[in-house]
Amino acid sequence: MSEYRIEDLARCRERIDAVDLRLLELLNQRTAIVEEIGRIKQSLTLPIYEPRREDQVFANVLNNNHGPLPGEAVKRLFERIIDEMRNVQKLKMLERNADGNSGTQG
Repeated sequence: MSEYRIEDLARCRERIDAVDLRLLELLNQRTAIVEEIGRIKQSLTLPIYEPRREDQVFANVLNNNHGPLPGEAVKRLFERIIDEMRNVQKLKMLERNADGNSGTQG
């Protein structure tokens, strides 16, 4: 007979659901900051892609990772997060360019 019951699985899944919502909130907070960074970069005519900064992000999370998630998994997750954030910056910059140019055409 197992030491676990089906209720144990249900409780774990509820905890996972709560953690997922916290992760979502944090990702949206990060996205809002990334949008501000995009506005600053656009104003200063700086490139979206900054490999040195990405290396700093990786170093920060890897140096502060105490497991159980392996470092390579952390790096892959943050590569994906950074890629999506870069896409957000690009889309927002395109939107601002379209809005800024719409009054000058026609």
